[in-house]
Amino acid sequence: MSQSPSLTQTRYTISEVAARTGLSQHTLRWYERIGLMPHVDRSHSGQRRFTDRDLDWLGFVGKLRATGMSVADMVRYAELVREGPHTVGERRALLERTRCEVQTRITELTDALAVLDYKIGMYAGTR
Repeated sequence: MSQSPSLTQTRYTISEVAARTGLSQHTLRWYERIGLMPHVDRSHSGQRRFTDRDLDWLGFVGKLRATGMSVADMVRYAELVREGPHTVGERRALLERTRCEVQTRITELTDALAVLDYKIGMYAGTR
């Protein structure tokens, strides 16, 4: 008889997750409090026990943060995920809007980089 995946799944303490993700324990608790994290299991003594799935989610949240997505939009996305598959269209729309904003920022930064390269070239005497 095999054990269910939930019984054999690796569990991490909040300090282990903080070390793995670079997020502070305070941030991890805040993410949970505002609904950005799915329900985190607790040990019999009440300590949070994170899973690999939680670590994957935190990695994704980190990417969303890097895009400049607002916390409110990240929380909304998390709510949509929890609501289930019928929200896929709304989730996609949110991600597509964010992608468009990121692409605009990339274009702006590329233009700014070109100006900097030009000025640096002037000062270096290569222009």
